[in-house]
Amino acid sequence: MENCKQKQCINELSTALLKLLESKGYSPGTLLNYRRMLLQISIFMKSRRIENYAESVGDKFMAHYNTKKNYSISRQQQIKTILRRLNDINKGIDYALLKPTPTIRAPSQFAGLLESYLKLCKSNGNKENSISKKRKLCLIFLWDLADAGCNSVCKINAKFVCTAIIKQNNKDSYKVICEFLKHLHETDILKNDFSGIIPKYRRAIPLPTTYTDEEILRLENAIDRTTNKGKRDYAMVLFASRLGMRSGDIAELTFENIDFNCSRVQYTQKKTGLQQTLPLLPEIRGAVQDYFQHARPNVDNHHLFIRAQAPFDKISTGLIRHAFTAYFKAAGIDISNKKHGPHTLRSSMASSMVNSDIPYTIVRKALGHTDPQAIKHYAKVDIEKLRFHAINVPAPTGIFAMILQGREKL
Repeated sequence: MENCKQKQCINELSTALLKLLESKGYSPGTLLNYRRMLLQISIFMKSRRIENYAESVGDKFMAHYNTKKNYSISRQQQIKTILRRLNDINKGIDYALLKPTPTIRAPSQFAGLLESYLKLCKSNGNKENSISKKRKLCLIFLWDLADAGCNSVCKINAKFVCTAIIKQNNKDSYKVICEFLKHLHETDILKNDFSGIIPKYRRAIPLPTTYTDEEILRLENAIDRTTNKGKRDYAMVLFASRLGMRSGDIAELTFENIDFNCSRVQYTQKKTGLQQTLPLLPEIRGAVQDYFQHARPNVDNHHLFIRAQAPFDKISTGLIRHAFTAYFKAAGIDISNKKHGPHTLRSSMASSMVNSDIPYTIVRKALGHTDPQAIKHYAKVDIEKLRFHAINVPAPTGIFAMILQGREKL
C-alpha cells in the first residue's frame, strides 16, 4: 500500500478538484476531460490495490500511461497539469494557473549574504521587478563562486571572483555584481573591495523598432471583432497603438481607471510609480464598451481585461505579447528580424509624434517619461529629417586625393 505524508481517497480528491475547477468557470468540455482522466487514475489504483492517492502514485500512473501509447507532447502536458492540480489539492496548496517557478537559493556557505544588499536596493527606490532581477544575477554569481571552489565568505578572493565573472553569459550582470561586491566591502563583510576587477560594460542602445501608420492600421484591422476574444484584443491593441501604454499597465487596468464621464484614463505606471492621465479617445471608448457589453465574461473581477477562457483571471503580459505576434502575422506585416511586441506600438507612436514636429515636452508627457532626454532616442529613426543635418563631404586632399586620381597606389 502507498505510504506518503499526504494520502487521501482518490474519489474525495477528484470531487474536490472538480468542484474547484467548476467554481473557476471551467467549461463542461474541460471538466469532462478531467473526469475521464481522474477515472483512469482511480482504475489504475484499484488494479494495483492502492487505497489512497499520493504524489508518487501520480508519477507511477504517468509512467504507465506513457508506456500504453506514444502520446503527443501536448497530451502528456495535459496529464501532467491534471496530476499537478490533484497533487495540490492533496497537499492543501492553493490553486495556481501555472506551475510556480522554483525559488533559487544561495549556496549554504553564502546564505543570507544577499539580504542587506537587496534591502539597500529597495531603499534606493528600485522596483520589485528590478530587485528580483538583481537577486537572480547575484545568485548566479554566488553559485559560480561555489563551483569555483570557494567554500566560505572569508575565502572570497580576486582569483575566485575572476573565475566566476568569466562564466557570466549576461554582461548586464557586471554592473550589478560590481555594486554587490562594493556593498559587501562597505558593510565590512569583505575585507577587500573586489568591485574594481569587474569589467566595465555598457550595452549599446538599439534603435527603437517602429512601424508605419499604415502597418499599424493593418494590424488593428486584422483583428476579428466578431468574436469575444477579438473584441477584447482590439480594445487592448488600441490602448497600445493610440495611447502608447505599456503592456504591464494594460494588463493592470481596472474599471476604476476608466472615467467615461470625463473621457480620460488615469492609472499608476508600474515602471515609474507615477500617476498618468490620458484621453479616452472615442475609438477606445467604443471598443471598451463593446467588449464590456457583448464579450466580457460576467465574473466578479475588477480588472478590465480578463482571460477569454476559465479561469477568468486578469490577462498577463505574456498573453498580450502572444496576441500581438499573432495579429502582426495575420496582417501580413514583415516582422523578420524586428521586434513585434506591444512596446513597438509605443515606440511607433512616439516616433510618429516626434517626426511630426510635436514638441518633446508633449511627447514625453504622453508617454509618461521622467527623463527629458528619453524622447530624443525616437528622433534617430527619421532618416529624411536627419538628411537636412548631414555634413557635406570635404574635398579629398593629400595622399588620398592622389590615390583617387591614380597618381599613387596603395
